[in-house]
Order: sequence, then structure tokens, then C-alpha cells
Amino acid sequence: MSGVASSLAKKRALAAGFGTNANAVRYLNQDFSALRAQCLSSGRLFTDPLFPAAPEALGFKDLGRNSYKVRGVTWKRPTELVSNPEFIVGGATRTDICQGALGDCWLLAAIASLTLNEYVMARVVPPDQSFSDGYAGIFHFQFWQFGEWVDVVVDDRLPVKDDELLFVHSAEGREFWSALLEKAYAKVNGCYEALSGGSTTEGFEDFTGGIAENYDLRQPPSNLFHIIRKALEAGALLGCSIDITSAADSEAVTRQKLVKGHAYSLTGAVEVDYRGQREKLVRMRNPWGQVEWTGAWSDGSSEWNYVQGDCPNANAEDGEFWMSFNDFLRHWSRIEVCTLTPDAIGDDSVKHWSVNNYDGTWRRGSTAGGCRNNPYTFWTNPQFVIRLDEQDDDPDDGEDGCSFVVGLIQKNRRKLRKQGEDMHTIGFAIYEVPQQFQGQREVHLDKNFFLSHAQTARSETFINLREVCSRFKLPPGEYLIVPSTFEPHLNGDFCIRVFSEKQNDTQPCDDPVGAELDDELVPDEEVDAGFRGLFQKLAGADMQISAAELRTILNKIVGKRSDIKTDGFSMETCRVMVNLMDDSGNGKLGLGEFATMWKKIQKYLSIYKTNDLDGSGSMSTPEMRVAFKDAGFTLNNTIYQLLVARYADPDMTIDFDNFVGCLIRLETMFRMFQKLDQHSSGTIELNFEQWLNFTML
Repeated sequence: MSGVASSLAKKRALAAGFGTNANAVRYLNQDFSALRAQCLSSGRLFTDPLFPAAPEALGFKDLGRNSYKVRGVTWKRPTELVSNPEFIVGGATRTDICQGALGDCWLLAAIASLTLNEYVMARVVPPDQSFSDGYAGIFHFQFWQFGEWVDVVVDDRLPVKDDELLFVHSAEGREFWSALLEKAYAKVNGCYEALSGGSTTEGFEDFTGGIAENYDLRQPPSNLFHIIRKALEAGALLGCSIDITSAADSEAVTRQKLVKGHAYSLTGAVEVDYRGQREKLVRMRNPWGQVEWTGAWSDGSSEWNYVQGDCPNANAEDGEFWMSFNDFLRHWSRIEVCTLTPDAIGDDSVKHWSVNNYDGTWRRGSTAGGCRNNPYTFWTNPQFVIRLDEQDDDPDDGEDGCSFVVGLIQKNRRKLRKQGEDMHTIGFAIYEVPQQFQGQREVHLDKNFFLSHAQTARSETFINLREVCSRFKLPPGEYLIVPSTFEPHLNGDFCIRVFSEKQNDTQPCDDPVGAELDDELVPDEEVDAGFRGLFQKLAGADMQISAAELRTILNKIVGKRSDIKTDGFSMETCRVMVNLMDDSGNGKLGLGEFATMWKKIQKYLSIYKTNDLDGSGSMSTPEMRVAFKDAGFTLNNTIYQLLVARYADPDMTIDFDNFVGCLIRLETMFRMFQKLDQHSSGTIELNFEQWLNFTML
């Protein structure tokens, strides 16, 4: 139940404006300013109790406590390593980022690109930090995490081996912003080892809140150089890599000194006059800070002698180099381009895209329906509607339509590596919304729709990356986006984002929460003689049936049936049933109340058997959602997830007694709310004592 409260509290905080870069959420509720003030007043350097300088912060397997790789590792502050440490020297530059003993080149390539945009850099690395004024051993950084910005506090104790930083470091040696940034990012993801292996797009997005697209350079679009130049001009971040074909290829160096399976930053694109012709060049950066391309246009190569006019020549062995665009296409496998959100772009002349962002969850047995290969459960996945009204201006490809990019991100999967989990295989499908459903948001399309309608578009592939992202161009209209894992019944949290060239309206599409409750109370005088005689026999001398007596009665009845599965009605369920019908408040059922309850149970039995489609005697959880509607209840995904988690068995079925108990509790809650909401406003107000009275029922 505390998880439900936390989820509601988070939604309210976002609605109140928390989670923007200007008002970031305090990660783990740590307040940088307050903590620094406490340290300064006490004269003590900050030590972070929530990410201690301990083996667990390094890793769990290759960097685990017993790994030979961490032998001799100690933790030291920069003031213990050099005599005059600096946070940033002369501004953050690409040469401040040199890779250490961690396979996070993907992250460092993203950090290198980050330094090219001062406005974005200042959002991630707050500039008012140093090792002199106000130094207290504490620093903070801000990252975008699945729809919100978080402010992450770290102490400046860094892992060291042989008096050298174990992980990222600056070429200059006394500059520490990049090492501290890496530590803060490791804290968000659980440990340093969780950062090993990944896609540059992940870092791009967490530093900007933007959305990253991936281009296969074996089949590049004809205008790719134009896309790259426009992206760099707009402040986008770009990364690229060379695919490996075997484990032996990983970080293998080619004859011309390119590193396979290694993430590079693309930091520049120009055209120069070379021997009377225009030559397209791109600038690359290796996060190692060394090992550079030795082919045409490399540092000091002869091509530079024949350039007329401005010349961007580079000669330093700093990991940065130029190469021709044709060689780039020939040697590299893919390029990733991260388009920034409007709030990440300080230049008003840049054309902003429209952005929509929503959170969602997949839960086993309720909203984790798997891909289209699972027609029986696919419809249970969360659903989102996008409305596209305006077509693109001056489309590059000459085709009319509405361009948009859909990104599906699975949350917090790196953090779960310690528990042996990793990325799910994810993707999404897009459907055109039929005319009869257009303009509606309070409808969750059911199995029949997906069995009779083909998808209009889909993600390029289902893949086990943090994010699946695809670009589309469709005619104006309304479209349904259904995100899913490939296999059904996998738990996960996600956020889905839609970036579009023109304004779009994206909304969750879900059933409303409501109930059609019959006023079906049976008066005492209308109870027939046969039932009255049965009641007198069951109730005893006091002519009342208690929860304990009700349990005995029901279990005798259902115990004789072979067509329904049940473990027997529990005391808790019987108490809820009595509470619903007990108008007198004595905790027992009179004749009319018992007759009404009996009528309900008969109705629920009929619904249960109707929706037990395979005649197994129990209902599956997808059948359960349909059965709720038959009983008069419409429920959204969030409530359905809670009910499945509470009432379903581990094999994702629900037996008869739990089905009845669930419906009785639902009816009780609806009737209580309706009685208190006398003006049908949809809102009630309770003090704490009243809240306890109702929740303890």
C-alpha cells in the first residue's frame, strides 16, 4: 500500500512543477545546499551515507568485493591526490574525459558531446562548485531520469589504485568534474559496474531529456550529412560506433587505428575546398584521449596542404581527429543523434519540436500483455492516443505527412543488474483509431479490436535496449500506440515520449473508473417462505448471521461443487461481505440482508462461469477484467493492476471465493464514496479519524 501512496505523491509533485531542470527532484531526498551548509558549519567534509565509499559502490560481479580487479583500491578525495585540485579548468572541454578501467565509453562519448553545448552542460554540471570557495567535500549534478530531472549529491571520495583514479579522469590531471559526474551517475544506477556496456543514446538522453535516433550507416539516408550538420547547429549530441562480429573484436584496433565496439563522439561537420572541389569532413573524438585515425585527413596528413580558405586542421594527439565523410560511411556502422527538448535549447532561432511524455507500467497478469504474437493478452497492454493535425513544412523527402518520433524507455533496468536482471526486449505497435473511437480518451480497446485491425506502423524491431526509438510520417489523424515487452507477463516500468515537428496531442487511453450499482436490497417481507425457513435454520436463535456463520454456510455450499475452483471463503472476505450489507452496524446479517447477499453471490457465480472460457473452474486474469465489466465495474489500468496483485494466484488465475471477495470490496468502496459525495462532485473530504474508520473496514 505504501507503493500506491508513493506513486500518488510523485504524480502530485510533477503536477506541482517538480521534476523540471529548474526545480529538480532531490535524489534520495538529499538537499545539496542544506548538506553543504551543515558541513561548513561543523567543519567536517561530507561523507555520503547513501552511496558510501565501499566495495558495494564499485560493483557486484567483475568489480565485486572478491574480484581481483578491485584489489588495492582505496578511496581518496582530490585534495589527497594533487596539491591544487580544480573542479573545472578553463571551461569543460572534450579533453577532460579520458576512459579508465570501466567499460563505459558510451557514457564518456556522451559527456564529450555534452561539453560542446555550454547551456546544456550548465544544466547537468551546476557551475557554482569548486575546491576553494565553499568547499565541503560535497558536489551535485542533475540528470534526466525517465521524465523528470533529479539532483544527485555525492561526496568527492573517488576510487583510486596506485594513486591514480580508477575510472574517468582528465588528461590534465588536476581537474575532477568528469570523475565526480561519473560517480553521481553511478549512484543513480546503483554502482559503477552497472555503467559497463551501453549505448551513447542513453547518456545523451540522461544529460538533456532529449530523444535519440539511430541510423544504420550500411543504409544511410541520402541527406545524412545535412542531418548531421543541422543537428550540430541545433545543439544536438551525436555518437557513433563500429559493430563487432565476435567477442574477440571488442575494442580491437583496426589497421587505421579505429576501435571496434567502442563509442566515439561526432563533434563537427564542415565542407572545405580541396583541390578545387568541395570535400565533406566530420570530426570524431575517442574518449580514450588517444588512439586516432591514421587515414586521409588524420592529424598532420598531406590532405591538409591542399585546402583553400579556412582550415579546421588538428594535430594534437588528444583523441580528436578529422576524416572524410565518405570514409566515415565506409568504416562506421551506426550513428546516434539526440534531438533536444525546447527547454534544453537556449537559442530561440532553433526550430523546436513538440514533446509529450507519459509514464506507464507492465505488470504480470494485468497489463503485461506481450507483443502481437500473443493475441489473447496483447490488448491488456497500456494504450496511448496521438492526434496529428498539421503536416510538415517543406518536407525533405517531398512527401506530405506528419513527422513524429516515438521513444519507449524501460526504467531502472541497470539498477536491477545486482538482482540478476537486465533489459527486457521491448517495442511498440501503432494503429489507426477507427472513426467511432476518435476524440475519445476514456476507452481501453479490447481483444476484438486487435483481432480485426492490422497495425499501421511499428517500432523497427523489438530489442533488449533501454530504449526503442523510431521515426514515422503518417497522414493527419488519430493513432493508437501500444508499448509492450516481447514476451507477456514481465514486470517493468516505462515512459513513452512523442516528439513531433508540429504540435501533437498525446494522451493515455484508458477505461474510466465507474460502477453501475443496482439498488437490489430485498425487503424482509418479500423473502419467500422457503428461503425464510432456510434462514431460520442457519441463523439460529438470534435470527442473525455473523461473518463466522456466513463462512461456514458458503464453504459447505461451494465445497460440493466441482465446476468452480476455490480454497474456501476466508474470514476476511466474509467480514467484507457482512460490512457491505450490514446497515444496522451490529456486524451481522438479518433476513433481508442475507437474501440480498445470496442474490449477489448467485449473480457473481453466473458471471464467473460465463467468463471461465476454457471451463477450467477458474478465471485467468484477462478474463477477470472482462468479468468486472459484466458485473458493472469499469476500472483503469492502475486499479486493475492492484486488484490482480492482491486477489490473483501466482499462476495468474483467480478462484471463485477471491473473485467474490474482490467484487464485494469494490462495491463497498464505491457505495461508501457515493454516499459521502452527496453533490456528485467526484471529490470527498475526510479528517484523519474518518479516514481510519473507513480504511479499517
